[in-house]
Amino acid sequence: MFLKVISPEKVLYQGEVSLVQMPGKMGSFEILKNHAPLVALLEQGKVKIIDASRNTIMLDISPGVVHVRDNRIVIATEK
Repeated sequence: MFLKVISPEKVLYQGEVSLVQMPGKMGSFEILKNHAPLVALLEQGKVKIIDASRNTIMLDISPGVVHVRDNRIVIATEK
């Protein structure tokens, strides 16, 4: 899967990943390969990313939205 995390100022992360866990408005949830299409609101918190090399990356985000479709994930944050 390909993940891109963007803020109004810059790209915070982009690359191939195997798992993304994020702070949803209704609670934490994960995205794995071949996830159904989704648009969801995100709260401020930490995004856990497991990249293609199995490294774990923790990224702080402000509130925003996530869009998932065809193994592409875009997280857009407010700050």
